Order: sequence, then structure tokens, then C-alpha cells
Amino acid sequence: MKKTLRFALAVMMTFILLLLGACSMEEPTSGGSENKEGGEGDQMVIGLTVGTLANPFFVSMADGAKKAGEEMGAKVIAESADYDLAKQTTQIENFITKKVDLILLNAVDSKGIAGAVAQAKSAGIPVIAVDVDAEGGVDATITSDNYQAGKLAGEYVVKELGGKGKIAIIDGPPVSAVTDRIKGFEEAIKDSGIEVVAKQNGEGSREKALTVTENILEANPKGSLDAIFAINDPEALGVQIAQEQAGRQDEFFIVGVDGAPEAIDAMKKEGSTIAATSAQHPDEIVKEAIEIGQKIKDGEKVEGLIKVPVDLVTQDNLDSYKGW
Repeated sequence: MKKTLRFALAVMMTFILLLLGACSMEEPTSGGSENKEGGEGDQMVIGLTVGTLANPFFVSMADGAKKAGEEMGAKVIAESADYDLAKQTTQIENFITKKVDLILLNAVDSKGIAGAVAQAKSAGIPVIAVDVDAEGGVDATITSDNYQAGKLAGEYVVKELGGKGKIAIIDGPPVSAVTDRIKGFEEAIKDSGIEVVAKQNGEGSREKALTVTENILEANPKGSLDAIFAINDPEALGVQIAQEQAGRQDEFFIVGVDGAPEAIDAMKKEGSTIAATSAQHPDEIVKEAIEIGQKIKDGEKVEGLIKVPVDLVTQDNLDSYKGW
């Protein structure tokens, strides 16, 4: 009797162990936001990569994205590419691995980033270009009207110089925002008597702009420059430092693009040589991008290119400018 009971118990235990083993081998259910990194449950996750978070413009953009994300219950992962194409490519690949729902891309190289964009698209992740266009099949581009920004700056220079004079241009990274600004600026001055005596790449940074401006000032003696146009405010600030170090504040004025807080503060100081800046609205750009991204996720059709207007800030209307 005891042997029979022990045998029955052994059979029962074996059956239970086999049943538990079979259950443990079942594959977990795949798909959906449960497999995403960084999100909670069904929470939407947005990846944002920008040129550099050393630029207040992109800091404002990242803050605006996080604020807009919070309002819709989404998490935003913001990263700085530091104007390094390889680094930005890796960031997008990491976003793909994390299975984010949407990628917002401020390309450091509009053409060079095409391969990474194509990878994201193949993974079924919508990509919205912000501030600059990008190749590779982005779903939409939300940008400031950069042509207008350059044109307003150029018109201001023409007006202040009475249609004649010698100027220099501090160029920037090879992205659509920069080329559009240069295009707008050159269009505004083309029929005037203004001569561009130097054009160098400031790479969008204060430090590089300072260095190239020093070179320009060495090549163009005192009294030979009337104005310098910089494609963004960090460059404009670098130009101003070089100008001060050379003791040439009374010679020429500076015009930038962005409407950045630091540039506005500089303009408010007595004797400032930064005369104007075409002010962008980075928070509006990124908010619009997130809204467009949500529409795409919902299957709605959207415009391929949306331009956000800019405003020219000068000494005359400085006090009324709200800033970022």
C-alpha cells in the first residue's frame, strides 16, 4: 500500500514539474510600448537630437520639447550631437534600439544624416526634421523661415549703410537653415552697392567665429569694414569679442540670427555693436513638430514643410521683444 502511495505521489510531482517547465518556456508577448526603453506602459517616447546643447537656441528647443511632451503625457529624450555626424548617427540608431515612437531631428549635416533617417523609417519610426531639413525620407520639416531671417538681416544692413559699403559674412555648418539664411541675405544686398570682402565658416560657434573674425580683421585694415553678418547669435558674440580685442568697435556693426538671450543682453549694454538679430522661436518650432508627429502616428496626412515666421529685433524695438 505504501509503495503504491509513494509511486502515485512521484507520478504527480513529475507531472507538476513538467507543467511548470512548459509554462516557463512560453515566449513573452511581443510588440507595443511594453518593449520600449525609457517609457512607462503605453507612454509615448520621443527622441530629440540637436546640433549642440552648448547653443542656447537648442537648449530652449529641448526645454520646449520636454514641456510639450509633459502636456501630452510623453517622455522626451534630448541629446546633443555636438556637430558630429557620426555621433548623431549613433544617437538615432540608439533611438531605434529603444523603440521610441517619434524622432525629432536637428541635423548636423542635412545630406550626411540620410542613412540614419532611412534606418529609422525602415523601423517604422516617424522622423520630423526641426530647424533644418534632412534627407533620407523625413515625414515633415518644421523650421523657422530661415530665408526670411537672412533677408531681414540683409535689408537692415542695406538700410543702415545707405546701400553701399564693405562687409564680411561668417558662414556656418552645411545645413539647410544656414544656406537659406545666406541665400536670403545675399538676395537682399545683391542690387545694392554693398561688397562682400570676406566670407568664412564660423561653424556656428562663438569660439570659431572669434578666430575667423580675427583673421578677417587682420586681412582688412581698420576703416575697411562697415558691417559683419553672422548666421547665428553665438557667432555674432564671437565677432563682437574679436572686434573689442582689436579695438575696432567704432568701425562696424554686427547682425546675427536667433534672438538668443545672451545676444539680447549684449544688445542692451551701452555701446553694443550687435545692432540687430532675426529672432527665431525654438519652442514654437518643436511644439509644432510634436503635434505633427502625433498626427502622423494617428494616420493623418500632414504638410511636408512648415515655416515659422521670424522677427527682426533691433535697438529700436528691443524693449518689446519677449525672447525665449
